[in-house]
Amino acid sequence: MRPQDLVWLLLFSALAWVSPYRSKQEIGLLLALGLFQVVEPRVGYFARDRGTAIAILLKLGLCYLLMGWTGGINSTYYVILLLPVVSAATMLNLIGTIAVTLLTCLSYLSFLLYLDWSRVEFTPEGMGQLGLRVVFLPVVGFVTFQLAEANRVEARKSQAVAQQLAEANRSLQEAEAAVRRSDRLAALGQLTAGLAHELRNPLGTIRASAEMLIKNVREESEVSRELAGFIASEVDRTNSLITRFLEFARPLRLRLAPANLNDIVDRAIVRIERHNPKFDLTIYRNYAPDLPVLNLDAELVEHVFYNLLLNAAQASPPGAAVTVKTRTMDNQVEASVIDRGAGIDHQHMENIFNPFFTTKADGIGLGLAIVSKIVDEHRGRITVESEAGRGSAFRVYLPVAAGALG
Repeated sequence: MRPQDLVWLLLFSALAWVSPYRSKQEIGLLLALGLFQVVEPRVGYFARDRGTAIAILLKLGLCYLLMGWTGGINSTYYVILLLPVVSAATMLNLIGTIAVTLLTCLSYLSFLLYLDWSRVEFTPEGMGQLGLRVVFLPVVGFVTFQLAEANRVEARKSQAVAQQLAEANRSLQEAEAAVRRSDRLAALGQLTAGLAHELRNPLGTIRASAEMLIKNVREESEVSRELAGFIASEVDRTNSLITRFLEFARPLRLRLAPANLNDIVDRAIVRIERHNPKFDLTIYRNYAPDLPVLNLDAELVEHVFYNLLLNAAQASPPGAAVTVKTRTMDNQVEASVIDRGAGIDHQHMENIFNPFFTTKADGIGLGLAIVSKIVDEHRGRITVESEAGRGSAFRVYLPVAAGALG
């Protein structure tokens, strides 16, 4: 039990104790009102619009019965009618408050119908007293409504500020993540470039030696020739890996030219369909026809979407579908690659654009890092939304203001 619940019960018990009537009906109604005040906040239905109205009407009904049992129009409990009026003022809007207040005033005046007018005479003083009691209800109701409305306005302002702070905090976290990623990219790029240059010379020597072995080993020595072939193929694979490292490490030199993003994305889709026949995949195109012409390095941007489509194909089960969507929004063009594949675990989301991070057994973790670098060089940004087991959506945003030509 909350402290305020105990206070409500004590207050209504005190009313029953000090009452001059002390009838069973009066005590029962007072206890019912006290219990209802305790139960009301615990019932979720009463927090809804209709439930709030019903709760206020129930209070008004109990108050009306209490006054009926304790003297009607002359009851000393007339102030109990403030309970539904104040409840309406704190929980309803202005129209609802006015409606409940009018209904309460009419309820109080309805006790006049039960009087024996042959024995009752209203003096001017009595009429004034009756008028004061009736007018007192809307005065208190309106004052309470003003105070409650001021609190509601301040609560809305506080909520708006809290939302702004949450948005600012989210943006700050994204900026910090971007800075951390940039720092890691810079450090790893320098390390990669130096290491790659140092490795290429010995690799060239190993490759040449393997070729010499293949040429000079006798034909009957199949094992030696096979091992020399393994050496050559592994050197070629390592050299290819070093080439990709250098592509990532060296600064990009964009060759900007007017281009249509839909055409670039389409070429990437055609490459996927022609060069990867093993993928049992359906690619749906959902292009906006009114995209502005942008200044882009078409070859690099095509590489971005080829890589995203390749990842989507590898993550999707046989017979799955991938959707490619383009549109213009605000001052940027958005291109999305959406799959219904395995998705990405939440714990990996922050690292997927970092170099050398991969969850593939045969991956090296440079694909998305290079994609992110190309998009950054075009002054764009890339985001990902993913849920494990339900697919991923990679969205590339390219600014229109800096590159629109028409």
